[in-house]
Amino acid sequence: MTNFTPLPALIGGVLIGLAAVLLLYLNGRVAGVSGIMAGVMRMSGAERWWRFAFVAGLVLGGGLYLALGGNPEITIEAASAYIIPAGLLVGFGTRLGNGCTSGHGVCGVARLSVRSLIATAAFMATAMITVFIVRHVIGG
Repeated sequence: MTNFTPLPALIGGVLIGLAAVLLLYLNGRVAGVSGIMAGVMRMSGAERWWRFAFVAGLVLGGGLYLALGGNPEITIEAASAYIIPAGLLVGFGTRLGNGCTSGHGVCGVARLSVRSLIATAAFMATAMITVFIVRHVIGG
C-alpha cells in the first residue's frame, strides 16, 4: 500500500463510472470492455464505430494522463512464461463468464445483477487464490 494515491484513484473511479453511465444512458449498452473489443473485431457499420471510439478513448485517456504529467510506475516482475498464459486464461475466462470485470464488476454490480454479483465474487476469489499460490506455494 505504499504506492496508494487516493486522488488519482478517486478521479479514475469517477471517470470509469461516468463513462459507464453515459454509455448506458446514451447508447443503451453496458461498458464491458471485453465485449466492446470483441465487437470492434467482428462487427461492421455504426455498431463497430462506437465500439472503436470507446476503445480509442481508453488508449487516448492513458496518453492524455501522461501528457498532463502523470508518471505511472509500472513494474512487471513476472516472466513472459507466466504473463502470456495468464493473459490467455483471462481471455478464456471472459468468454466463459460471458463478461469481464468492467461489464460484471462495474456495470453489473451497480445494477444489482445477480449474475454479475456471482461473477464478480468468482473473479475476486480466483484472484486471491492465484496470488496466494504464486506468493506462498510456488514462491514468487
